[in-house]
This record gives sequence, C-alpha cells and structure tokens, in this order.
Amino acid sequence: MAFGMSCIISFFNCLINLGFDESFVSKWLAAWRNSFVIAFPTAYLLPKGIRKLMKKVRFV
Repeated sequence: MAFGMSCIISFFNCLINLGFDESFVSKWLAAWRNSFVIAFPTAYLLPKGIRKLMKKVRFV
C-alpha cells in the first residue's frame, strides 16, 4: 500500500510542481524514493497507534 501510494502521489506532485521535461523521470524517482522512506514506516506504525487510541474512545 505504501509503495503504490507513494508512487502515485510523488508522480502527480512532481508533475504539477515541475512539469514534464527531459529530467522529469530522474527527479520523480528521487522524490519517490524519499516519499517511500517516510510512507512505509508511517503505514506500518500509524495504524497501531490509531487502534490504541480508538480503544480508549467511547462511542455513544
């Protein structure tokens, strides 16, 4: 999930901010690498924290 999401989001962010030119692919791949470094641990750790929080919240 983190792999695909970071790929798609970094692609469109680069496309919007940089435009499509001859160096687009190399810039996008660098941005994707950086995005994945953040996305994978977030996708792994965040649900555990949210699950703990939701156990504490009482719904009426």
